[in-house]
Amino acid sequence: MTTPKSAAIPQPAPPEILQFPDPRPCDLDMTTFDYVNFPAYPSALAYHLGNPDTTVIISETAAGLRPTESYEGILFPDLLIAFNASPASRRARNGYLIPEQGKPPDFVLEVASKTTGERDEVHKRQAYAQMGVLEYWRFDHTGGQYHRAPLAGDTLINAQYHPIPIHQTDDQYYWGHSATLNLDLCWQNGQLRFWNPTTQQYLTTDHEERTARAQAEAQRDIERQARAQAQAQRDIERQARAQAEARIRQLEAELRRRPNP
Repeated sequence: MTTPKSAAIPQPAPPEILQFPDPRPCDLDMTTFDYVNFPAYPSALAYHLGNPDTTVIISETAAGLRPTESYEGILFPDLLIAFNASPASRRARNGYLIPEQGKPPDFVLEVASKTTGERDEVHKRQAYAQMGVLEYWRFDHTGGQYHRAPLAGDTLINAQYHPIPIHQTDDQYYWGHSATLNLDLCWQNGQLRFWNPTTQQYLTTDHEERTARAQAEAQRDIERQARAQAQAQRDIERQARAQAEARIRQLEAELRRRPNP
């Protein structure tokens, strides 16, 4: 007697991950491109900070406390950094979902624009504090036309933001220290820079990287040409020595052929 095979019990499909929406055109601003993305700071920071498997570094991507396909309750930071987080989960969600990541972002930066200046200083400051973002920075390339200051930062203490000291060298240079990144954020002649106090160097921008590579390649070309010229000179000298030695041997042979007086 054969036992009839039981029909396979259909398994429910795994729930689809609810993704955050992409930024709306009004959430995108050229100032972010000009001062964060074009200099390639996300990649420079990723290289500096290391640990790419556990560090999230994103620009103009959603962040929020709950998953949603709408725009309610989410923000699109110009630069967000989170340590001990999951880049894979961030990619799957198309954004940074705080409960899923198990922690709020450690660092957020907003770049001022004509339409977002006041919102950066009031609404977003309150929202990031509610999210638990450890450090919130604002950068105004105009020097204070859109924000109240060229550079400002806050650190979260007991669920409230407290200002990070900003130092002024002159009217073209302001800086403050990010304890989270262990870097100084600088406003230098209207440009955003990150200074590494350990190496005493700036994180290089994409333009600086390309320029350095071009200069290094040009220097290698000069050195290759110098080596080629030196080799050519050595070849000429060897040929001259060979010709001189051949001439000496010829003269010696002629002397040997001459009869003795």
